Amino acid sequence: MAVGVKYPLKMKIVFLVMVAIVPLLGIAIYLIIALDNYRSAYDSIVSNMTVANNYNLNFKEELDESIYKLAVGYISFDNIQDDDSLEDPYELIGELRTDFTALAAITTDRESRVWLESLLRNIDTLEDRINDVRANVQQGGRYDENMEMLDNNIYILTELIQDDIQYYIHYQTRSIEKLTEQLNEQASAFIRLCIGLIAAVVLIAVLVSSLILKSITNPLQRLCRVTERISRGEFHVRAQIETRDEIRVLSDSVDNMAEKLRIMIDTIKEDERKMRYTELRLLQEQINPHFLYNTLDTIVWLIEGKDLEKAVSMVVSLSEFFRLVLSRGKEFITIEEEELHIRSYLEIQQVRYRDILQYDIAIDPALYRYRILKLTLQPLVENSLYHGIKYKRTDGRIDVIGKQEGSLIRFIVKDNGVGMEETELRKLREEIRKPCKETEKGFGLANVNERIRMNFGPQYGMEIDSVKNEGTCVSITIPMECMARS
Repeated sequence: MAVGVKYPLKMKIVFLVMVAIVPLLGIAIYLIIALDNYRSAYDSIVSNMTVANNYNLNFKEELDESIYKLAVGYISFDNIQDDDSLEDPYELIGELRTDFTALAAITTDRESRVWLESLLRNIDTLEDRINDVRANVQQGGRYDENMEMLDNNIYILTELIQDDIQYYIHYQTRSIEKLTEQLNEQASAFIRLCIGLIAAVVLIAVLVSSLILKSITNPLQRLCRVTERISRGEFHVRAQIETRDEIRVLSDSVDNMAEKLRIMIDTIKEDERKMRYTELRLLQEQINPHFLYNTLDTIVWLIEGKDLEKAVSMVVSLSEFFRLVLSRGKEFITIEEEELHIRSYLEIQQVRYRDILQYDIAIDPALYRYRILKLTLQPLVENSLYHGIKYKRTDGRIDVIGKQEGSLIRFIVKDNGVGMEETELRKLREEIRKPCKETEKGFGLANVNERIRMNFGPQYGMEIDSVKNEGTCVSITIPMECMARS
């Protein structure tokens, strides 16, 4: 967390949410637990009543019918299971005892338990009487005794068991009524409690949220006003927010940003001034007074020697050279114009260095309509002449090549001059990668490279290769961009 943040926005928002949610969450949990308890109790009672009702409807009739047919000898105890219309009395009693023993274990209502206990005792007695009937049937000849036992024992016991089941169901029904009354009372109390809690929560939430939102929105509004003024260029304004949260950190960052922007704008203005100065210096380097003086001397020499045709040609070339150098102040010219510029330059220089200079310009005419920075190739040609050919003294040659490579244009200026040692070449490569105002040598090349990278992007620029006593090759890569119509 940033230094100076004592009450972070996350903590404020969490606190606001807790104020609103925790009481409501407590109410919801209480309601869920109460409803779950009621559901469990209700389901238990209903389940118990369902079991009891199943026996209340079927048990007496099925048992009475089966015992009667056993007593009269219609069927025996051993093969009663083979008759699908009759039930084995022992299985009926076993199922009844199992189910109601389970009900007795889970029943909490006192009156219901009383009738369950009575029912279980009657089941035991009923089983004893059935055993008596079975013994009489096995001995044979006791029909009257069996009928009397059915009327005075079996039927009375099944009637008592049915009564026990009905009383159990009755008291379970009363339990549901009591449970419903308790639920209604709890619901009324819960509603009153909820109304009070909700009113208190709403009141507290409104007060707390008002304070928290005010502590957030007011500084943000002030910060918005400050950033709007900064966007208009008023870099002297400061937010100076004194909260102890992230907005203070953001405010300090905005203030620092405004200060850095102010410094950056001043630096950019100074750099622009220096860049313009550098461009002027470049022009001065290219339009070297010595070049102009030497050219004029050559023209005078040609006139004195009555070689008027060459003098006129040289004047035309000099005029074309300066026209293209000025270019009405344009930064970009067409590749065709740049070719005319270097051709004018080389025509002038060939008159002066006719014994040592030959040249060839092979730029694809299909590239003429694309744009190039003014004075891109001329410094390279001049560098080849003065640092390569001039020191060779004989058979000097400069080749200028322009060709398309995919979506790029590559220019190559190569000479067969004196070339450079590896250490000298390495140092020159380092120099041209620096800003031209920081270079100690190769100013013209560094200026060309920097202008290309500044205008087209860092992926474009210049590469230099050289071999001592064999020559130097300089290549320049720029994107293919059509010249805008003026």
